[in-house]
Amino acid sequence: MKILVINAGSSSLKYQLINIETEEVLAKGNVERIGIKGGCLTHKALGKTFVIEKEIADHTEAIQLVLNELIDGEAGVIKSMDEIDAVGHRVVASGEAFKKTTLVTDEVMKTMDEIAELAPLHNPAAIKGVNACRAVMPDKKMALVFDTSFHATMPDYAYMYAIDYNDYKTYQVRRYGAHGTSHKFVSQAAAEYLGKKPEQLKIITCHLGNGSSISAVDGGKCIDTSMGFTPLAGVPMGTRSGDIDAAALEFLCTKKGMNIHEGLTYLNKKCGMLGVSGVSSDYRDLTAAAKEGNYRAQLALNMFCYDCKKYIGSYMAALGGLDVIVFTAGVGENTPFVRHDVLAGLEAFGIEVDDEKNNFKNDGAIHEISKESSRVKVLVIPTNEELVIARETAALV
Repeated sequence: MKILVINAGSSSLKYQLINIETEEVLAKGNVERIGIKGGCLTHKALGKTFVIEKEIADHTEAIQLVLNELIDGEAGVIKSMDEIDAVGHRVVASGEAFKKTTLVTDEVMKTMDEIAELAPLHNPAAIKGVNACRAVMPDKKMALVFDTSFHATMPDYAYMYAIDYNDYKTYQVRRYGAHGTSHKFVSQAAAEYLGKKPEQLKIITCHLGNGSSISAVDGGKCIDTSMGFTPLAGVPMGTRSGDIDAAALEFLCTKKGMNIHEGLTYLNKKCGMLGVSGVSSDYRDLTAAAKEGNYRAQLALNMFCYDCKKYIGSYMAALGGLDVIVFTAGVGENTPFVRHDVLAGLEAFGIEVDDEKNNFKNDGAIHEISKESSRVKVLVIPTNEELVIARETAALV
């Protein structure tokens, strides 16, 4: 069985074709600048990279271009579209409408349109991707795999905000979380690596990248997560502020002459590591600047690591113990000093990092970086969200 995985952005589209029996990636690529001058498809297959530069009017044309490459004589890996058994779509937010992976129907897409406002930066783009695939491949079964589904097991006292309960019921304002496919993959991979069942473990998963979130996983189920109603909440991120007093936003809007929409754009796009450092949202740039003595760059990194440490501490309490900490995603997998600084000072809780083991170059394998004497295992596990999407799609169709 071959599953085409689609991750559609507002002007971009990432894809992978996965053989679900072997879990091999047959081809992958990225379509950029959809609807913008300078469109480009980068397609990787058969050990080669193929680049097509052309104007791409919309997502439907982008999908057709991808399919053409998949069956192309030189770059293709299948003989016809008949070899694609199903399509799995990544969707950021499900609201309370969907608690698990769902097959695409007209009624489902109507509901998707209704809840698009819950993730205005992401869900409308996903809807475009689904509609484009349905237009080009009308007979294919398709599934929506939600970033929020893994967090649907949170208890009400963890996902609720202390607002008027009637407003929660009317507007569905609550914690939903994000990066669920990543947290699910690495928590299951941790259990497999340790030779245990997920039900036997208490795990904290740290998905640290330009967008970052931390989750508490008890017996294979998420009981809490750092992102909230939107991916703005939690630890400070590349350009997002993370947790902030709502009254501070009102104060800043008044002082800077911003309306609420401009204020939220400010918190999403101009704050976080970029805003504090004044240097960059890229942790590599921040690291280089900090080494040169840039105070604000070092401050940004210190704030990030400190907030991660606080979430880990609070989740240890919520879990009532801890067996494993997992680091994943771009920063979590590739930045040894972040892992060190996040866990420094937690030795009293049975968390001991081996500096030599921690200082490795990412090779795509699982690395155990805790000391032999550490009661809590610390693992670095490369995430694979596309594989989760493919697995869940295959299981449903």
